[in-house]
Parts: sequence; C-alpha cells; structure tokens
Amino acid sequence: MTTDGFTTCLWFDGQAEEAAHSYVSIFENSRVDRVSRHTKAGPGPEGSVLAVEFTANGQRFMALNGGPQFTFDEAISFQILCSGQQEIDHYWNRLTENGGEGGSCGWLKDRYGVSWQVVYDRLLDLMSDPDPERSARVARAMMSMGKLDVAALEKAYAGE
Repeated sequence: MTTDGFTTCLWFDGQAEEAAHSYVSIFENSRVDRVSRHTKAGPGPEGSVLAVEFTANGQRFMALNGGPQFTFDEAISFQILCSGQQEIDHYWNRLTENGGEGGSCGWLKDRYGVSWQVVYDRLLDLMSDPDPERSARVARAMMSMGKLDVAALEKAYAGE
C-alpha cells in the first residue's frame, strides 16, 4: 500500500463529472485530476465518462459512474469544520444550491445525495465542557438548528 493515504470513491449514476466539477468549485485547494472514458470494450457507451479523479480541499476522490444500483445515505458523511459563521454560510449555501436540502444540527444533503456536516469548529469543545449545564445548553441550542448559528451557540454556552 502506498503511504499517500486513502482515496474516497463516490458512486454516481451518470453525474460523476458534473459532481467532480461542482465539488472543486466549492472548495479551495481543489482540481479535476483525470477523466477516464469508456472504450469500445465498454461496459458503457464509447467515450462516456467512466470515472473522474479529483482533489477537493486537498483530499483525493474518485467519482465513478457505476449506475443506479447504489445510492448515498447518511451512514457516510463528510464533516467540514468551519472557523465561523461566514464559512458555515458559504459551505451550507453552496452545497444546498440547485436541489440540495438542509437537515438538522448542521447536516445537509447536496444535490447528488451526499451527506455533509457543516460544523462550527468549537462545537465539540462547547459541548464537552466539564460544566454539565453549559454543555446541555449548547446541545439544546444545536438540536434546534438546521444550519448552525455560531452566535446562538456561543450565547447558549455563556448562558445568555
């Protein structure tokens, strides 16, 4: 095994190239690395996209046009740790545009059905505070949110 880490393979039904371009437009340090196409040997139509290798936020991915047999669900998600509300808003808005949908507690699904957690980077610190009242206030606040609200989480922590 190489020492370059892992590549996450995402299974699509014909949208691999579109999804790869979408993700690289959202995250910094991103690029489409290679597009592989079907040959005469198939199994897809000659010239159609089989797979796209891309890098998003420095992480390697493979987008595979595998067909309709499998779909995404919340059992796997990507967590984006954000330093403040501006980053949360950016990722939430970009990932839910064009058919994505917001969920609870910072979770969302993008238009391809991939689940994401757009999280305030201090959230786990706030929720694991040794003072059980503080951590409970933050947990209650978070549980009432779709997109996370940094100011509201910090106010809950402070008891305001």
